[in-house]
Amino acid sequence: MFERFTDRARATVKDAKAEADALGHPRIGSEHLVLALLRGDGGVGREVLLAAGIEHEEIRAAVAAGDDAAALRSIGIDLDAVRASVERTFGRGALERAEPAERGGLLFRRSKMPTRFNNAAKKTLELSLRIALSLKHNYIGTEHILLAVLKEERGAGGRLLRERHMTYERTLELVQTALRNAA
Repeated sequence: MFERFTDRARATVKDAKAEADALGHPRIGSEHLVLALLRGDGGVGREVLLAAGIEHEEIRAAVAAGDDAAALRSIGIDLDAVRASVERTFGRGALERAEPAERGGLLFRRSKMPTRFNNAAKKTLELSLRIALSLKHNYIGTEHILLAVLKEERGAGGRLLRERHMTYERTLELVQTALRNAA
């Protein structure tokens, strides 16, 4: 399957690993594919995301916050309740003014195990081939990866994009327009 990937699509998969590593995540998820699409020269996928107002730092912050919230929930801490309590005590937006703690202390140390794809990312890459074939394309580009992220319903990447009002149908229209304009 990877032989059909364009150079940009291959770079996206490689960059997804770098994004997961940078966040200390042991597995590459569809959210890391979205972050990778937004890096550097992400081709049509990046162009469509930027046109939709999606930016790398916004998604990275959401991925990092989701990771922290999940870790806290696992030990019984409700982050929303903590935020509400802090804002009642110190005023609205008090946490936005706070400087983030440095990661790397004992609490945040992560293992350096090899990074692998989670099920959502595997499914996303499989779907990118199906989507390319359905569009009668003989290659898999960043646009196919983007569409596959949205098509794969269980992945965090698709959830993040849907929360920002991106739908598969509208994204497909944007991709087709971008491809026509590039031709």
